[in-house]
Amino acid sequence: MTDSILIIDFGSQVTQLIARRLREAGVYCEIHPFQNAEAAFTRMQPKGVILSGSPASTGDIGSPRAPEAVFAAGIPVLGICYGEQTMTAQLGGRVETSDHREFGRAFVEVKTASPLFEGVWDKGSRHQVWMSHGDKVMAIPEGFEVIAVSEGAPFAAIADEARRFYGVQFHPEVVHTPDGAKLLSNFVHKIVGLKSDWTMSAYREQMIEKIRKQVGKGRVLCALSGGVDSAVAAVLIHEAIGDQLTCVFVDHGLMRLNEGDQVVSLFREHFNIPLVSVDASDLFIGKLEGVSDPETKRKIIGGLFIDVFEAEAKKIAADGKGAPEFLAQGTLYPDVIESVSFSGGPSVTIKSHHNVGGLPARMNMKLVEPLRELFKDEVRALGRELGLPDSFVGRHPFPGPGLAIRLPGGVSREKLDILRKADAIYLDEIRKAGLYDTIWQAFAVLLPVQTVGVMGDGRTYDSVLALRAVTSVDGMTADFYPYDMNFLGRAATRIINEVKGINRVVYDVTSKPPGTIEWE
Repeated sequence: MTDSILIIDFGSQVTQLIARRLREAGVYCEIHPFQNAEAAFTRMQPKGVILSGSPASTGDIGSPRAPEAVFAAGIPVLGICYGEQTMTAQLGGRVETSDHREFGRAFVEVKTASPLFEGVWDKGSRHQVWMSHGDKVMAIPEGFEVIAVSEGAPFAAIADEARRFYGVQFHPEVVHTPDGAKLLSNFVHKIVGLKSDWTMSAYREQMIEKIRKQVGKGRVLCALSGGVDSAVAAVLIHEAIGDQLTCVFVDHGLMRLNEGDQVVSLFREHFNIPLVSVDASDLFIGKLEGVSDPETKRKIIGGLFIDVFEAEAKKIAADGKGAPEFLAQGTLYPDVIESVSFSGGPSVTIKSHHNVGGLPARMNMKLVEPLRELFKDEVRALGRELGLPDSFVGRHPFPGPGLAIRLPGGVSREKLDILRKADAIYLDEIRKAGLYDTIWQAFAVLLPVQTVGVMGDGRTYDSVLALRAVTSVDGMTADFYPYDMNFLGRAATRIINEVKGINRVVYDVTSKPPGTIEWE
C-alpha cells in the first residue's frame, strides 16, 4: 500500500484544500472526520498526521479532539489553526479566547530555523499568511518552542523537534498564504520522509488489480452519464475485466448539443466497449414539463433514471450470460468527504450520478467505485493516462440533471433547443478565443424572464440568456472569469443573431466559496 498521510477533519471549510496540496506534492492522503479518526488511523497506519482547522473552540464542552494514539505513535504531526490549539491543549499547554482575533491577511516573523521552514522562510524574515481564529495559544506544552510569531498570535508557529510535532496558527493550505504549499511539502517530504510517488500510472495499476480482485468472474453494469467521471470509470474497469463490463447510457434529452452521439461513438468505435444506448428523452422531458423547482427536477430525473436503468438491467440479465452483480459509478473523493463530513454533509454514503441517491436495494448490486479516492482534476489526469481523447477529458463539467437545471422554470423541447443552440455558440466563441482550457466551466442559462427589445425596425419580446464562466482547479473553489468586453460583445451578438427567442444576454459574475462541492 502507498505510504500515506491521515488528515483529521475538525470541520474546517477548507480541509479539502489540505488534501489537494498534498496530492499536488505527489503524496497520498485521506480525510476522515475526528469521530472516525481512530479507526482510520488504525486501518491506514499513516506515516504522518495533519490536524485541520475548525469552527469550534477548544474551551467548548465536547469540542473535537484528536485520538491520543496519534500523539503516542512516534510519527510526525502537524496541527493547523484549531489543530494547533487542540494539540496544545491535549499535550498540556493552554488555549484561551483572545481579545485580539485574527481573521484575514496577517504577517508572521520567523524566530527560529526549523525543518518546516527549510528552503522557504529564513530566520528573521517576515511573511504573509492567512489567519482565521478567535482563540489563541497562551502557553505551549513542555518540549515545544516558538518558531514564528504574529501581532495577534505570540505562538503563530510552534515545534517540538524531538517528537516532530508542529503547529501553525495560520492556514498554509489556502492561496492567501503564498508559501503555504511549500511548507506542507516540507512537512510531508522533509519531516515525514515521504516520496512523491502518488502518480496516475501507479494508481491505474493498483486500481486495476483491486477491481479484478473485487469483481472476480462477475458482470458489471456501468451507468454512463455522458460526463468525464463515469467515462473514465468505465474505461478503467474495462481495462481490468474486459467484456465482463456492459455500459448503459440513458439519453434523457437534456445534454449539450451532439453530446449523446459523441458518447456512443467514443465507447463503441474508439474503445469497443459493450454499450446499451437508450433514448428516453420523451419520457424525461414529458415528466419535467411545467416543473420549476430545481430539487423536484432532480428527484424526477433521478427516479426516472433508476426506472429506465433497472429495466435495461433486467434485459441484460436475461441474455443468458448471467445477471450483473456489480454497479459501477463515477463517485469522486469530494462526494465521499461531503457525505461523512463533520461540518454537516448529507447522510447518504454515496451520490448517484444524478446526485439524488443510489440505486434501490431491490436491485441487489454491489458498488464498484474506482474513482472514489480521486479529485476532479486527478480524474482527468487518469483519463489521459487511459488514452481518452483530450477533447473529451478536457470538457467542462456537466451536471447529471443536465440542461434541466440551467432552465429555471418549466422545461420544454422549445426551451431546450434555444438553450442548447445558445450554449453551443457560447462555447464555440470560447474555443475560438483560445480560452476553453483556461476556463474550468462555462455555460449558458435561459432565464424565465422576457424583455422588450428592438431588432432592426421591429420590437421583440423574447428571453434573457445569462452566461457564466469560472476558473478553478478541482471545482471546490471557483472565481468568475474576467472576460474583456470585446469577447462578451462578440458572443452576445452571435447568440442574438443566430438563436431565435433571445433578445438580451447578460454575464453572471459569481464566485464559489470553499467548502461546497457542486457548481452548476
